[in-house]
Amino acid sequence: MILLTVLFLCIISTYSASVKGHTTGPSLSNDKIYTFAYTAEVYVDRAKASLKKSAGYRISSDVDVNLLWRNPENDDDQLVKVMIKNVQVENVNERPDAKNIFKGKNTEKIIGKEYLTALQQPMVLELARGKVQNFYSYQNEHAFTQNLKRGLASLFQLQLHSGTSREVDISGKCNTTYQVRQDQVTKIKALDSCEIEKTGFTSHNKILDVSTKATSATIYVLEDSFFKSIKAEENYVFFLNSRRRTNAKIVSKQRLELKSVQAGPGLIAGKQAAGVVKTLDSNYVSMPLVAETVKSECKKCPSLSEHWKSIKEYMHPDKLSKAEAARNFLSFIQSIRKATKEEILQIIKSEKKELLPQIVDAVTSAQTPESLEAILEFLDFKDASTSILQERFLYACGFASHPSEMLLKSLTSKFKGDVANEEIRETLVIVMGALIRKLCDREGCKLPAVVEAKKLILNRLEKAKKDDNVKMYLLALKNALLPEAIPLLLKYAESEEGHISNTAATAIQRYDPSFLTDEVKKTMNRIYHQNRKVHEKTVRTTAAAIILNSNPTYMEVKNILLSIGELPLEMNKYMLSMIQDIIRFEMPSSKTVRRVLKDMRSHNYERFSKPGSSSAYSGYITRGPDISSTYSLDILYSGSGILRRSNLNIQVFDRNAQLHAGQVVIEAQGLETIIAATPDEGEENLDSFAGMSAILFDVQLRPVTFFQGYGDLMSKMLSATGDPINVVKGLILLTDYSQEFQLQSGPRASADFQGGLAIDISGGMEFSLWYRESKTNVKNRVAMFVSGNTEVDSFFIKTGMETTLEVETALDFISTVQFSQYPFLVCMQMDRVESPFRHSVTKYESLPSGRRYTARKGTAEPLEGCEYPLHQENSDMCRKVFSTASDSSSSWF
Repeated sequence: MILLTVLFLCIISTYSASVKGHTTGPSLSNDKIYTFAYTAEVYVDRAKASLKKSAGYRISSDVDVNLLWRNPENDDDQLVKVMIKNVQVENVNERPDAKNIFKGKNTEKIIGKEYLTALQQPMVLELARGKVQNFYSYQNEHAFTQNLKRGLASLFQLQLHSGTSREVDISGKCNTTYQVRQDQVTKIKALDSCEIEKTGFTSHNKILDVSTKATSATIYVLEDSFFKSIKAEENYVFFLNSRRRTNAKIVSKQRLELKSVQAGPGLIAGKQAAGVVKTLDSNYVSMPLVAETVKSECKKCPSLSEHWKSIKEYMHPDKLSKAEAARNFLSFIQSIRKATKEEILQIIKSEKKELLPQIVDAVTSAQTPESLEAILEFLDFKDASTSILQERFLYACGFASHPSEMLLKSLTSKFKGDVANEEIRETLVIVMGALIRKLCDREGCKLPAVVEAKKLILNRLEKAKKDDNVKMYLLALKNALLPEAIPLLLKYAESEEGHISNTAATAIQRYDPSFLTDEVKKTMNRIYHQNRKVHEKTVRTTAAAIILNSNPTYMEVKNILLSIGELPLEMNKYMLSMIQDIIRFEMPSSKTVRRVLKDMRSHNYERFSKPGSSSAYSGYITRGPDISSTYSLDILYSGSGILRRSNLNIQVFDRNAQLHAGQVVIEAQGLETIIAATPDEGEENLDSFAGMSAILFDVQLRPVTFFQGYGDLMSKMLSATGDPINVVKGLILLTDYSQEFQLQSGPRASADFQGGLAIDISGGMEFSLWYRESKTNVKNRVAMFVSGNTEVDSFFIKTGMETTLEVETALDFISTVQFSQYPFLVCMQMDRVESPFRHSVTKYESLPSGRRYTARKGTAEPLEGCEYPLHQENSDMCRKVFSTASDSSSSWF
């Protein structure tokens, strides 16, 4: 029995010793100094480019590591001293002396004596179960050198069993996965899961935004329970969604390789780690392992006023159709974002009138608290004389890439106050609707300012008595796209007439089909089939388009097809064109339409041979691997041959998102009296009117009126000059992406992509009783400039890449109608002029002293002009129109 007891005690003591000697993380031997070779490299280049020609740099050094203390009660708890020495800085790739910014400069000159001394001061790590529990360093040390140390310290974090964990290192608190195979461990860090203070913003629409892909992997090779080598690599890749060839990448590599093991100092006695550290050096303090934010100041950057003076010549109104205007617009925004309110006001108050609208565009697009305060202080909405500037401010707000709650709150306050110009008051509430939608899309629907603005628009719409006020709030809802507004829109679409019903119907048309419930479709069917009251053609055709674009049932499509033949003449032709376009362009409802057409009652010659000039046609502008863009042109005439509505739409989409890039609608009504014609059914009481409405980048703009009423029509016909009326002109910030990233090696990286558009859209309508001809012309002049700057700022060196692309183009839509005979001759043209397209990539490295290396590569190619194809019937008609015009001119005398 005694023998068994002794044997049992021996087994227990042996087992206890084996447990105590086992560690779950790396373990250093006592009285040894491990010397490693350490390198940290940074590369910046295009996404698929070889790293051999990248911009970047390498920091190399020796690293001494030795064990200071081991917890006498727990081998897993250790204090490790880590010291960087023999620091060198060099190009990451071999480069001739003439292109080597480090040539002739030693490390002390490059980094600075103070920072180099701080970097070589040792740090102490407390490792418990393989994880860094405490990072000890000197409190007064610069954050940049601390981050370089944190980057090295994070490499020492390791677990020796496979699995996942939530781990804190320089990148923040991240999801980490370990895979262990014998003496090799692979660590995968999910960078998108890291909790760390983030700055920056993204664009509202995904198509205009930038996509990011980030990966991080570290491979450990162990020998005798400690590191033999560590290789870590991080990759950040950025793609411009609209053009994935415009891209960039940042690669960060770390390598730690064991060089030698030598005899070292013995362990320090002590029971607790904190006490041992204080014994070693009382100046040591425990600091977070998560990186500190470091911002380097630009010492030679021009002031805001100096920058403005250097670019103002490119911002003149006559030059707004040039890419150079968009380029300087973007650079000016960057300067404004760093400026104070007082500096911004100084520029605004001192400039000439012709340049002020462009300054307002830039200041508003900067979207900083300082710029908002400055522009609101400058603009006086009680003064009608500055309405042009007020309108430019409001439209820039509507196009805001990442609007704030404060912006919406400010506009709501202005709307509640005194506004001298009624058109500005209308624009105010329309833009408020656009901001509501953008904030709601970013989960901000419950913000106090959004709730207040929604309540104001909905309540005032229900109480509005004047048609102009009703239309104003309906246009705001057309931008806001609130689900709770659909019942109200249905009511106005079905019960009202003219502009009111048409605006409400087109607002419903903008909703995603998922919001179009059975109740919406029932109402649209009642409007189209006129079950309760007679409606005008524009509202009926809009109702039909809503039904056909929202997963229609077999019977809904059949009823629409059966109605063809019973409709007014031009509406018959329009609906036939719409059905044919759905089939030809393979729209979502095309399968259902084809099924219905198998029924001869729906599909027969009598129904499908109706004459007329109205039409609807869709086609592709571009089809690419990244995005595609389509255009649709539809034109509806009255029975007397006068234009009722022309509608040009441009949509841009990819696999996941869609952008309504542009829409220009020209409408005319009540013009039959001037040619002694009979109005169509439902349009007998409409006032004479012609105007234009536009949507630009998903924002409904305030409509423009050509004339209102018979008297206004006659006076403008007599005084007509043929000059187009401006719909929108200015500078727009499209892409606005700015993000910062913490690299594991220590430096801070950033990616900034901005896209600017200089735009001029105008339109006009000419009407000649003498020649019995009408012509509408919509001119779109645009210049775009996109700039992407990807940079790693290491305080003593900046390295990065700038990529740019620019294009200038023009798109004209002309519709000519000759109604001297029947059927009318109608010719539609959509032309794009030849456009220069330029793309450049510049890689750079620079030191604070001003020494800089740049490598630039650029390409330029023409985008050929073209006339976009429409249906064959239109081409035949155009030949007749121009032939008639030629005959008329030759026989004039």
